[in-house]
Amino acid sequence: MLFFSSQIGDHNKHIYYRDQNGLSNDDYLTLGVDHVPLFCGRTAVQCYEDFMLSFVKKFESCIGSVIEEISVGLGPSGELRYPAHPFGDGRWNFPGIGEFQCYDKYMMDDLKMAACKEGKPQWGDRGPQNAGDYNSLPSGVPFFEEGEESFLSDYGCFFLEWYSGRLLHHADDILAKAAKILRKYQENKKTSILLVAKIGGIFWWYQTAAHPAELTAGYYNTALRDGYEPVASILSRHGAALHFSCLEMMDTDNPASYLCSPEGLRQQIWTASKKRIIHLIGRNTNERFDRVGLWQIHANCHHSQAEAVRSFTYFRMNDKIFRAENWNNFVPFVRKMSTNW
Repeated sequence: MLFFSSQIGDHNKHIYYRDQNGLSNDDYLTLGVDHVPLFCGRTAVQCYEDFMLSFVKKFESCIGSVIEEISVGLGPSGELRYPAHPFGDGRWNFPGIGEFQCYDKYMMDDLKMAACKEGKPQWGDRGPQNAGDYNSLPSGVPFFEEGEESFLSDYGCFFLEWYSGRLLHHADDILAKAAKILRKYQENKKTSILLVAKIGGIFWWYQTAAHPAELTAGYYNTALRDGYEPVASILSRHGAALHFSCLEMMDTDNPASYLCSPEGLRQQIWTASKKRIIHLIGRNTNERFDRVGLWQIHANCHHSQAEAVRSFTYFRMNDKIFRAENWNNFVPFVRKMSTNW
């Protein structure tokens, strides 16, 4: 898949996401090509299915024993989101709001069709033109305020419904394929395999009305609308667990002016998962070797007021762990986690 997409991408950059300035991001194929036969006559979704079938065939003897969970990549870094905050190429820095990623040919064609169906063809010409850039802060960006041309306007609601909706359709399509492939293993009482889908932990500007960093990433989550319940609903439909991050974080870890709330985000995700009765898988976002961070992870994995986290992935194992001061924290942390599970 990587070979085919890179070859085709050399001649057709529109198979990748594009921002408002035409800069592309090749971390993941644009959702616009999900059902377009550009890859030797096959669509992107068919190629994803081919890969999953090949994986299961290769590792069939390990499924349900060595392999207990299978995480299906749904976007950049495996997460269900748009690459609105590209890290490492100089375009975005924390806590910028990010940019909408809908300017490739295929996404724009889809937007135009949606706008015509809505009876507002002019809405399909482009994405929001007043939404700032990667490193903008919400204040002074009209689309993320409460004026006539904001996210609350008729156009704003239309665009965000379309933008987030395309992401949800993508998740639905891919998870349906994965669930069908894994069904025979899940129905076999001798094996146990859990399908897993990751979402991004977009916690900055969470305490604003617009939640701009989440909106650009594709989560239509605002002070007036729950953007994670629809995600949990799709995962529930396909029997998938929800993998989320930020388990080591507290609201006070970041400057107050960034209006961050990893705690609020976690609580919202816990609530959505409990409502839809789906398993939770957790991980930390940043490397933490200190006692405070590790004990915060434990507290969130076994939160008394929330669904217990089914499993936890530590990010990340490296030589720093073996430094005496870190090892002395890490060993009791692992023991404490294993005792509670």
